[in-house]
Amino acid sequence: MIAAVRGQVLVRRGDHVILEASGVGYRIAVSSETLRTVPASGQEAFLHCETVSRDDGISLYGFSSEEERDLFVLLIGVSGIGPKVAIATLSGGPCRELVSAIVAGDAKRFQAVPGIGKRTAERIILELKDRVSAQVEESGGTVATSEESNARSLARDGLVNLGYAPLEAERLLDGLDPGEDPEELIGKALRKAASGTAGGS
Repeated sequence: MIAAVRGQVLVRRGDHVILEASGVGYRIAVSSETLRTVPASGQEAFLHCETVSRDDGISLYGFSSEEERDLFVLLIGVSGIGPKVAIATLSGGPCRELVSAIVAGDAKRFQAVPGIGKRTAERIILELKDRVSAQVEESGGTVATSEESNARSLARDGLVNLGYAPLEAERLLDGLDPGEDPEELIGKALRKAASGTAGGS
């Protein structure tokens, strides 16, 4: 199993990169979060990897951090979540915010991901909540409180009502203080959209 690759960036696309290491080019699927950390072609990059073997072939998935890789492994262990949907889920925001959504039971956060319906989103919460909570405690990390998660959820719904797609609403809210009132979050998200600073894939 290939656990990591360090090499020169040959190709950098929206959903994958190709790294050359020791004369071999590795095609590695990545989330938009990880893609932001990959430098331009010709520069060196390092990615943690997970090798997934299926009947139709072997695929390599890359991550900028071990935390993202670990969350990917947890996600593909959920019934109905394949590697591509897991990568799309990880593209929805930083790992800390995704873990916060799981701990807070925010199923709507995952329903914003293409390929995930209400039942699958609820299954993610049910199957992973205790596991990610234990990992957070072991690492000494913190997650958003239920009040913070609720404020973000209300702000997201407000943006959707204004015409934004669920996933775009999530991206506009990424990086904003979840402790603020929903109205303040919506206002900042709209200013972020107007300035064109929201991250894309």
